[in-house]
Amino acid sequence: MAITKSYRRERIKKRIRKVVYGDTSSPRMSVFRSNKDIYVQFIDDNSGKTLASASSKVKDIAAQTINKTEKARMVGKLAAEKAKAAGISIVKFDRNGYLYHGRVKALAEGAREGGLQF
Repeated sequence: MAITKSYRRERIKKRIRKVVYGDTSSPRMSVFRSNKDIYVQFIDDNSGKTLASASSKVKDIAAQTINKTEKARMVGKLAAEKAKAAGISIVKFDRNGYLYHGRVKALAEGAREGGLQF
């Protein structure tokens, strides 16, 4: 069987999720990266609820003519603002099987600049 990118990512994702578990005091910050956009959610795994979310489809970010990495950094800052508004300051970062590189890294750095700790 040929190992595809999606299969490889699923294996990495399962390995990460064994360790990363969000609760009310420090929710899981889950990242999803599509070809065009990037999304982030703050998830309480005890109740299975999303506490806050942000994406690059927000009008302020989508209207700008910058590259995807810069948009990811802006999404990280926006996510940090929304998390602060929801009373979240400490999170557990779930890169969701993606390598900590490029857009995922830019989003994490933007969230740190916004004041989140992980």
